[in-house]
Amino acid sequence: MHRKRLICGIDEAGRGPVIGPLVVAGVQIDDEKVLEDTGVRDSKKCTPERRERLAKIIRDRAKAIDLVVLDAEEIDNLRSKMTLNEIEVDAFCKVMRSLRSDVYYVDSADVDEKRFARALKMRLDFDAEIISSHKAEEKFLVVASASIIAKTTRDKLVKEIEEELREKLDLPLGSGYPSDPITMKFIKEWKRRFGGLPPYVRKSWKTIKRLSHQQMKLW
Repeated sequence: MHRKRLICGIDEAGRGPVIGPLVVAGVQIDDEKVLEDTGVRDSKKCTPERRERLAKIIRDRAKAIDLVVLDAEEIDNLRSKMTLNEIEVDAFCKVMRSLRSDVYYVDSADVDEKRFARALKMRLDFDAEIISSHKAEEKFLVVASASIIAKTTRDKLVKEIEEELREKLDLPLGSGYPSDPITMKFIKEWKRRFGGLPPYVRKSWKTIKRLSHQQMKLW
């Protein structure tokens, strides 16, 4: 009797924020039908409450799940010698090795989908099919599932960061993205009051570098 073909979807959450971790999640299944009736969709199209409900279903039905979490300091250290795309390739490969599968569906971090697949394949010490696509979370349920696991994990970690930092500065942290005025207000006010950047900030980000070079007058 032939063993079932193992399928793995991989996606990330937190590529662009100025604060908090980058989370890469892998969801492995041995039957594509296990996710069909879940209502799983791309995490960005779900409410936080729906994501949490779906995450529980995915964890129950997946054969295995793996996470790679890179905090802000790790990202800054890696950025000194690697591009963000290379950091993602490395993190995706860690998940791939942990969840050894026959086929991987991955959300391409590179503008060139095939180049991203080649970069991943070069780092594996076993043979596997890699299907790299932009917006893969909208095309493949297994990638949408990984997207939900990654997003709910990052949201939990950001909430923990906010709870810790609010003990010193009682302001909401926001999403952590530079486009979020709540996040930028928090960082600027922290810098104004304490003379430096708050913990968990990605100092290698251009937005933060510009802010660091500003004078105390921030508004």
